[in-house]
Amino acid sequence: MKKISKSLLVKQSKTPLFDILLSHAKRDVVSFHCPGHKNGRSIDKELKNYTGEEVYKFDVTVFDEVDSLHDPVGPIKKAQELMAQAYGVKNSFFLVNGTSVGNIAMLLSTCDSGDSIIVSRSSHKSIMAGIIMSGVWPIWIQPKIDQNLDLIFNSTYNQIKDALDKYPEAKAVFVTSPTYNGVVTELSKIVDLCHRRKKIVLVDEAHGAHLSFNRQLPESAVAAWADLCVQSTHKILSAMSQGSVLHFNSKLVDLNRVKKIVSMLQTTSPNYLILASLDLARRQAFLYGEENFNKVIKDAEWGRQYINNIHSMKCFTRQEIQKLGFDLDVTKLTVNVTKTGLSGYEIENILAKEYNIQLDYADLFNLVAIMGEGSNKLDVEIFVNALENISKKYHGEQKNWILKIPSLATEMVMTPREVFLSNNMKKVSLKKAVGHVAAQTLTPYPPGIPVVIPGERITKEICNYLIDMSSKKVRISGQETEMLKTVKVFTN
Repeated sequence: MKKISKSLLVKQSKTPLFDILLSHAKRDVVSFHCPGHKNGRSIDKELKNYTGEEVYKFDVTVFDEVDSLHDPVGPIKKAQELMAQAYGVKNSFFLVNGTSVGNIAMLLSTCDSGDSIIVSRSSHKSIMAGIIMSGVWPIWIQPKIDQNLDLIFNSTYNQIKDALDKYPEAKAVFVTSPTYNGVVTELSKIVDLCHRRKKIVLVDEAHGAHLSFNRQLPESAVAAWADLCVQSTHKILSAMSQGSVLHFNSKLVDLNRVKKIVSMLQTTSPNYLILASLDLARRQAFLYGEENFNKVIKDAEWGRQYINNIHSMKCFTRQEIQKLGFDLDVTKLTVNVTKTGLSGYEIENILAKEYNIQLDYADLFNLVAIMGEGSNKLDVEIFVNALENISKKYHGEQKNWILKIPSLATEMVMTPREVFLSNNMKKVSLKKAVGHVAAQTLTPYPPGIPVVIPGERITKEICNYLIDMSSKKVRISGQETEMLKTVKVFTN
């Protein structure tokens, strides 16, 4: 971060929304408004005995004193302005349904039905929801796979450039950065390329709300001047779950349209405790992010080095990722466990049941441990000691697993929205689905990438891949029976 003036520090020390809610709670106001628990009075005793009663006094409804999320003129407006100032953007919008609703909002705010957008196939499933709602044509980028690291990468600069050269009519480019594994793509180069061609850049930065507050971390989408980006403030910073923020920083997008779309998608009964936690998380990150994340980074790097001394496990480094043309948020620990002979799922289960350690994500090959502002050295010590014990105690047969996906650059015959809203569909045998237009989404886990999308032509390669995955008892999200035998297709 740049040197911060005293006046800015004073401003960022304020928490207007939290302050007003705290003041209201301390007055013990008699409630004749929603919700029905009335300041926690009727909350179930077992829950209240654990949490205490005071927290429920923050659970209020919309009235003038606490402001309205849909037409903020008071403390919510001030809190959002401070959030925008902290990130150096033009406008910020509080979200109470996570980054998923922000991803949908970005698509609806920037694209009209019939527009096309360049997007990686490995994007979060909320992107497909936004594609369906907006009625756009997706131009899919095939995710790159590194079989040495058993890792899927998101869109590169060269992939996006090639897509723009081939599809100059595309209105926008949608990028996910960082990925689940903390891998950050070449955002500045991508944004510069897109803006030179008058294309809108949308970034799902769910895992990057902290990047702006420590100089050791990779560049954030807001620093790269993306038009819109959405961050899960709850994932790494200290906001409560569902607390996210949509940042606006564009000359190409209509701000008033963004406001209308965000309002349309959000509940009229937001949880004010979530909103207050966004206000507080911003203050904490701005004032103490450099110091707090210096400690987190140091602890994470210690853990990474320790894990790389466990003979059957591997945790890739920032230097390895940079050699591949990306960057790495080192607060994420991705642990490859293939040499143990066990899957990531199996070790995740052992960690939860025997060591009381809950991970954020696992697949066949890897474990992903996410560190946040509340992480400390003891957490890392417990984790790596558990991994070392598991490596000594458990041994499986070496598997010949290979991370791969079929070619997904197939023909889009209809928009996903057209298919989604149609009742013209039938089930056909997977073996006979070649050439049909898909009417559902099928996503094998791993690798968690949809290989069938509504509106696209099903190829023989994709059918063979799904048959192979099903025969190996890989769970395929979207299947309606124990084994995947049929697929829904569109009928005229």
